[in-house]
Amino acid sequence: MAVRVARPGDVQAVLGIWSRARSAAASTPDDQESVEHLIAHTDDALLVAEEDGQIVGTLVAAWDGWRGNMYRLAVLPEWRRRGIATQLVELAHERLRAKGARRVTALVAHDEAEAAAVWRTAGYEFDERMARFVRNL
Repeated sequence: MAVRVARPGDVQAVLGIWSRARSAAASTPDDQESVEHLIAHTDDALLVAEEDGQIVGTLVAAWDGWRGNMYRLAVLPEWRRRGIATQLVELAHERLRAKGARRVTALVAHDEAEAAAVWRTAGYEFDERMARFVRNL
């Protein structure tokens, strides 16, 4: 298993994983232009796990200069329970720590119990004090 930074040629595979691996619809549509923009704007934020040339997992691990933020952790259903999510998160920790991050936030939907379990296993705690406010532009 190789975990690496996504390249422009990975966009369709990433979109396919997000479509197949998610249990709920995205709050904003996923499209080729958005993923291409992410890769171009922050060329090291989108990580992918690859096995035998097939992308089987993804994680966005972004640094805003203050904190690290992780979201879009997704592994194809048939590849789950093999440590792929853990490898993605561990590489993201290394990369964010190297940039100066001392705290990382992981975004998880309330109804994503399986995803919450992955983050808890990675050492994250649910922060009951915080609420997330969002607005689509």
